[in-house]
Amino acid sequence: MRRIIGLYNVKTGEWNKLAYLHSNADHMSCINGEPGKIVFHRVGETMPSDADFVVVLPRDASIGDERFIAVGGGECLFWKDGDVSVVNAGFVEVSAPYEQWRKIRAGVLTISDKGACGERLDTAGPALADMIEALGSTVVRREIVPDDREKIAATLKAWADEDRLQVVLTTGGTGLSKRDVTPEAFMDVHDKLVPGFGETMRARSMLYTERGFLTRSLAVVRGETLMIAFPGSERAVRQCFEAIAGALRHGIEILSGWDAECGGHRH
Repeated sequence: MRRIIGLYNVKTGEWNKLAYLHSNADHMSCINGEPGKIVFHRVGETMPSDADFVVVLPRDASIGDERFIAVGGGECLFWKDGDVSVVNAGFVEVSAPYEQWRKIRAGVLTISDKGACGERLDTAGPALADMIEALGSTVVRREIVPDDREKIAATLKAWADEDRLQVVLTTGGTGLSKRDVTPEAFMDVHDKLVPGFGETMRARSMLYTERGFLTRSLAVVRGETLMIAFPGSERAVRQCFEAIAGALRHGIEILSGWDAECGGHRH
């Protein structure tokens, strides 16, 4: 298992055993409450002087490409893209285990008649985007479409076949009304059904409401794209995502052919 070697504060010239990293309201990275530049660094190389805080990793760490560093199993995430951005706030300490995650290309599709014509503010879609980004993803496609089976299916197909997204999350259209056609659109484009997602989300929903089993949430695979249909409310979206988050990234890695790296980060 790989572990962080050290934490160096350039301003004070001291090595820290523990630091709290987060982003402030201006999206600036902060170390123990103070804005600053954070960089990754391999042990044995010349210490950078243009940073405020240095996270020292093992000599063989790959820090030159765009990857996420998940510290302690994911409590605190960083993304190496020139500088380091804090994605998930958390404590980082010396000898903390970490994983290197490839960046996942994601899409979030909100399905709502009122949302598509600007009559309703979409809060569920942004919530899904925030949660999937916290798992090491970049949301590269984001749209709102009406409850139209053909439009939904066409968007899903394009995002999988043309944009080559690795995961597509949708919200809305999973109920029992005549306009709720998201599951049908999923079945129009799917190669494989993945029943465990819907089953798990319904089980979690039942903890909050006796009507939880009425949602028709489901997941399918098209090519190498995993598509998951969530309910339409932000609260239900958060509850259901929490239920599947623990295994979601692992499933995407397997589907993307990265399974040789699954657990392989943990040297």
